[in-house]
Amino acid sequence: MTTLAIVLIIIAALVVIIGIRTVRIVPQARAAVVERFGRYIRTQNAGITMLVPFVDRMRPMIDLREQVVSFPPQPVITSDNLTVAVDSVVYFQVNDPRAASYEIQNYIQAVEQLTITTLRNVIGALNLEQTLTSRDSINTQLRGVLDEATGPWGIRVARVEIKAIEPPPSIQDAMEQQMRADRNKRAIILTAEGQRESAIKTAEGEKAAKILSAEGQKQAAILAAEAERQSRILRAEGERAARYLTAQGQAKAIETTFAAIHASKPDPALLAYQYLQTLPQIAQGDANKMWIVPSEFSKALEGLSRVAGGAAEGESPSWLNQTGTDAAQAPDLDTSTWFESMIPAAADQPEAQNLRASDADPETRAAHEGIAEDGAPAIPSVPPLSRAIADVASTPDLPASPPPNGPQPAGEGDEPTE
Repeated sequence: MTTLAIVLIIIAALVVIIGIRTVRIVPQARAAVVERFGRYIRTQNAGITMLVPFVDRMRPMIDLREQVVSFPPQPVITSDNLTVAVDSVVYFQVNDPRAASYEIQNYIQAVEQLTITTLRNVIGALNLEQTLTSRDSINTQLRGVLDEATGPWGIRVARVEIKAIEPPPSIQDAMEQQMRADRNKRAIILTAEGQRESAIKTAEGEKAAKILSAEGQKQAAILAAEAERQSRILRAEGERAARYLTAQGQAKAIETTFAAIHASKPDPALLAYQYLQTLPQIAQGDANKMWIVPSEFSKALEGLSRVAGGAAEGESPSWLNQTGTDAAQAPDLDTSTWFESMIPAAADQPEAQNLRASDADPETRAAHEGIAEDGAPAIPSVPPLSRAIADVASTPDLPASPPPNGPQPAGEGDEPTE
């Protein structure tokens, strides 16, 4: 190789080196500080920049994006002398590359140490319970202090987050016991409140049940009273009809017997014989210790003395020798109305129209209220006695019976009696 070729190669290598040191490219979201003879001249942003070879120098590029730095757990003492481990995260961004390059040597380490010292100052003024429940307040205080301290460094602290606060194991056990006791207390309180509500609801249900039962018993008593009233009214009507029919039958029987006796015209001898037949019946019975002979007994014996025909001269013959006379034919009895009730039927009674008590019944409503609509006491309406008398008066006329002791019509062949 000739000398000329070697020189050309050296010149080409120098050109390449000079070109590399002259043309520099800065990526997006990055910034570079340019120095000339070791002095700051400008801050180069993203793009192509030209440097004077061997005169200008570009410092390491600075990332302008928001950066996240997680610090290891740091022991912090609270105001109640308890040591807790606090794990924090800091979000920051470089706003001024020149200040970040010349105002602080290592801004990441500076932010870490500043965060630790600020965290100890903030948490040292709080007790354990406040530390565990005041994370938002701690984050706000840390951000304010860090942002104020890192402003001259060209750094903006976006936010600070507390990832974890870990108290000592003994404190954790005590907290768990406290939390368990608190939950047990709330469970007991809720159980007691539930039992109280249940007792109240049960008492209200029993009260409502007793009220409804009392109302039902009241309605049942009212309906039972109404039914008893209707039953008594109908029973009284039935007894009245039965007594009337019985009296009617007895009257018919007496009338028929009386008419038959007078139609047969019995003589005194027959009556004496019937009287003597009745006397032994008076003495019957184990309880009869004494027998009283009536005053008419002697007359009956006189009648018996004539049984053998020993009648005195001029006296009437013995009743055994008496012959009956033809009695007048008794008129035929009309029995078509004997078994007819002269009162309205039970189904036609006013009380039988509403045998089933109903709340819509005016008398039922009056019984419920206790006072009738017109202001008078609510008394069941019973057919007056005048109606029964009118019913009896409307019956067909019975055959007139002759008076017991009155004169009898004389028939053919009848003998006068004394």
